[in-house]
Amino acid sequence: MISIHEVTNKSELKEFVKFPFSLYKNNPYWVPPIIKDEMESFDTNKNPVFKNAEAQLFLAKKNGKIVGRVAAIINWLEVKDQGLKKMRFGYFDFVDDLEVSKALLDKVKAIGESHKLDFMEGPVGFSNLDKVGVLTEGFEHIGTMITWYNHPYYKDHYEQHGFVKEKEYLENKFKASAADPKLFEKANMLIKKRFQLRALNFSKSDEIMPWVDKMFDLFNGTYAKLSSFVKITDDQKAYFKKKYISFINPEYIKFVVDKDDELVAFAIVMPSFSKALQKANGKLFPFGFLHLLNARKNSKDVIFYLIGIRPDFQNKGITAIIFNEYYHTFKEKGVENCIRTPELEENTAIRQMWKHFDPITHKRRRTYRKNLV
Repeated sequence: MISIHEVTNKSELKEFVKFPFSLYKNNPYWVPPIIKDEMESFDTNKNPVFKNAEAQLFLAKKNGKIVGRVAAIINWLEVKDQGLKKMRFGYFDFVDDLEVSKALLDKVKAIGESHKLDFMEGPVGFSNLDKVGVLTEGFEHIGTMITWYNHPYYKDHYEQHGFVKEKEYLENKFKASAADPKLFEKANMLIKKRFQLRALNFSKSDEIMPWVDKMFDLFNGTYAKLSSFVKITDDQKAYFKKKYISFINPEYIKFVVDKDDELVAFAIVMPSFSKALQKANGKLFPFGFLHLLNARKNSKDVIFYLIGIRPDFQNKGITAIIFNEYYHTFKEKGVENCIRTPELEENTAIRQMWKHFDPITHKRRRTYRKNLV
């Protein structure tokens, strides 16, 4: 018999966070999170997302053993400000048992119906900076710290329970050597001159901090028209600034500014921490932190995490400036492979931006939807 229990204390939260460690034990492609960080992300006193959102976490048990989990999420900015009456759900993991996945989804459904929401969609997090989508292709490729990995049977469970595809995401990669400077070196100089722009490079995190709020404002403006977008609030900006920016290599953050030093574009690249996180196995100490520091310094794979261009400068070749800067940084660091985070299939502009780099789509993922009304 399947029983569903709501997470109500720290001990149960730890069980919630650690369930995938048993589900994916010895899987060479799953990348474990840091347990402490994952738990803090659900701490209503520490994560500012809870000022505008709420979440209920559930564990499924069968014969006393945990066999699944799910987070039922409502982002009230999305529901009230945007009028999108969506019941979100994520962190959805389960054994290959249709009764288990159905029991968890029924809990999410009941919460959505109690709030008179129109539909449920998942797997998603709280916002656009969270993980998104169930993996449908590319199971033989190692995951990243900013994506979920899952077993192939997940897709079948969604469809067996009457869910339909809502959004499709593509993950692409290309060789760093494909970023041939001949493609953008000349354009870089012409565009800088034409629009009176210059690139900003950094060697210390402290140099970046004064620009971070402007960067998130630009991020909000860049993606505002996408159907899945929920803006980043001022509280979240401060949280991400404190938690993440200082850990990203400063030389992997590039800004483009105009003659008045107003931000026109930005890009953030991260070293791949996948193998380091596998070695850490959820713990920073005693050796996990050392594995992460080694990857930060020596990883030959990088992940294009965020990129944003002010709407009035889109389609004007600004990326030539960004890629020119990255070419020199990657060459100096010996970077070999560039991996892109999940991008909406409908976002044709982003695909146009990368077309000269001979990208390979190595993974696909999607979110699923089911109407509640």
